[in-house]
Amino acid sequence: SKLAALFEHPLYNIPVPEVTEKDKLFIINPMEKFSLRSSGSDEWVSSSKAETLLPTGKTAYDTYPTWLKFHIGINRYELYPRRDPLLPMLLRDLATQRIVSSVQKSGGTQLKLIMMFPNYGQALFKPMKQTRDQETPIDFFYFSDFERHNAEIAAFHLDRILDFRRIPPVSGRLVNITKEIRDITTDKKLAKTFFISPAGNVCFYGECSYYCSTEHALCGKPDRLEGSMAALLPDKTLAKRRSWRSPWRRSYHKSKKAEWELNPNYCAQVRETPPYDRGHRLLDLIDMTILDFLMGNMDRHHYETFEKFGNDTFLLHLDNGRGFGTHSRDEPSILAPLQQCCSIKKSTYLRLQLLATQPYRLSDVLREALAADPLAPVLAEPHLRALDRRLGKVLVEVGHCLAR
Repeated sequence: SKLAALFEHPLYNIPVPEVTEKDKLFIINPMEKFSLRSSGSDEWVSSSKAETLLPTGKTAYDTYPTWLKFHIGINRYELYPRRDPLLPMLLRDLATQRIVSSVQKSGGTQLKLIMMFPNYGQALFKPMKQTRDQETPIDFFYFSDFERHNAEIAAFHLDRILDFRRIPPVSGRLVNITKEIRDITTDKKLAKTFFISPAGNVCFYGECSYYCSTEHALCGKPDRLEGSMAALLPDKTLAKRRSWRSPWRRSYHKSKKAEWELNPNYCAQVRETPPYDRGHRLLDLIDMTILDFLMGNMDRHHYETFEKFGNDTFLLHLDNGRGFGTHSRDEPSILAPLQQCCSIKKSTYLRLQLLATQPYRLSDVLREALAADPLAPVLAEPHLRALDRRLGKVLVEVGHCLAR
């Protein structure tokens, strides 16, 4: 396994700083227990209604559902640890847990659903909108592109392979539109949008600002639909997040250009602006830029951080559905922060160099990681090959900076 060998490499075993109580997102009560209902269902109740005695040998933590353990594990430095035994279990839960509720997620430009499991876990479902081998048409603006379910799955694995670990876990899943959405939804607006197509397939389109109409309906075969299931982050009432506008945000206008596209010395003013004037925030943003360039994602207008940790923490790489839309062309403007600032973390640079070598080739390790997903193959081969080409271009850019 190239992937196992990669994660054994010394560059993937650089220790993170010691995590103190103040570095944890949540401080938990070690006595709080969760227990399965005695009816034999897979629902849990909190300790106020549970038995006072735990099953022999179990600590309170052992009784927590996987999603809750994931939330408790978040700290200042990472969303989940490198060698996280929870990860395979959480991905399996996302792919297989019974869905007890499906409602449309408010906001956003395209249709997304929030799905709930019997253990109170929740996932964000993005439905399949185009096939693996379709490329975004060359005349499309980046802001009118589809969001792709397979891009969300691939982005999670790519982020982990780059050792960023800033994207919540995502699994593919085949959903039954009738039983797992239409028949159990309490969302009246969503319920009104279901219909049977002339071909006899179950379809729906929901309500949103783009692509929510009968012309853009999502249809099953006859009621089976692929989608990505992403583990939700803790509710914002429990763990506030701050949204930051990216300094290299695009104009989202058909003809206007953003300031960074016109001013080659733009980075100098970013470096003088908080929070980019101290700490590792700018370097973290350049990490995100490299991830986006490898995926071909031009839609990174904002990023988020957990408010509790202030400015000294990692960036959350959320909403990656507009990645992996094209494999035949690259978008060099995504690398503007790297080109203009000529800065990169040494650890990131060394890992990129490693992933360009034959024993750990980026396309090979990502292919291996994606092979375990329920919807494999997640990416068409040309997309995997494009990663190696783009990785070469990132290294060339760093080479230019070093030469300067």
